[in-house]
Amino acid sequence: MPKQIITLPHSTPPIAPFSAGTMADGIVYVSGTLPFDEHNNVVHLGDAAAQTRHVLTIIQQVIEAAGGTMADVTFNSLFLTDWAHYAAINQVYAEFFPGEKPARYCIQCGLVKPEALIEIASIAHIAKGDA
Repeated sequence: MPKQIITLPHSTPPIAPFSAGTMADGIVYVSGTLPFDEHNNVVHLGDAAAQTRHVLTIIQQVIEAAGGTMADVTFNSLFLTDWAHYAAINQVYAEFFPGEKPARYCIQCGLVKPEALIEIASIAHIAKGDA
């Protein structure tokens, strides 16, 4: 089955060999997304809520570039560096998913850049007629 690479306008090359997203058979896979600016520097240092908003905005842009919306997201993987940020992350997360929530899991771990407090990867199912 052919896949389509999803890229965002004005994006710079990632820090590792991956695409922002791929779509195959109406399913969009969004790579683990970190709170990076256009130069792959971490933004909103020390602010888990602002970093989460930044990450989810990028994920939203990838899904929209594939022809979907955040309502099409069916699964999220959340990686956070400290459980102390869990409440702030969840507050912003709920803004992006106000209705029925996607399935998800959340773990605490180290991330590729120590200043990053959150990373999220997503899966969305887009109706083939809409893609």
